[in-house]
Amino acid sequence: MGFTSAYVVRRTAADWAPLHAPLLLWANGAVLLLSSATLEVARRRLRGWDLPGTQAWMGATGVLGGLFLVGQLLAWRVLAAQGVYLSSNPHSSFFYVLSGLHALHLVGGLIWFTVAFWRLRHLAYTPGGDALSLFATYWHFLAVLWTYLFILLFLA
Repeated sequence: MGFTSAYVVRRTAADWAPLHAPLLLWANGAVLLLSSATLEVARRRLRGWDLPGTQAWMGATGVLGGLFLVGQLLAWRVLAAQGVYLSSNPHSSFFYVLSGLHALHLVGGLIWFTVAFWRLRHLAYTPGGDALSLFATYWHFLAVLWTYLFILLFLA
């Protein structure tokens, strides 16, 4: 919330130059939201004793999470090619800091995903339960947070 407050106050300054979201960021947001949906399907499959289905949908979640991360790197390159850098203006500074912190948390989520997926592949989770709930909470939070940041940075 501190970043939000600072952003809202700072964007009223005279040196503010608004950024326009590259189209890639729109697609990237959709990819992350889709990864939340695939994770929910995986959780339902696990509760329904469908291990192969759970593994397939979990795999899709990981692939989509990785695609989001690659998409972020590509979006930063697109902006850099347009001459938009961390120090270009206050809006670009907020974008790079907030999206960078989000990407760092997503890397942590992908590490957690790797552990969860490994445990799933080695039958360490009991079908019929919801052993993925804590990971799912974190993953869904990242999707909601990115949606919030996107709205704050480009639509508000």
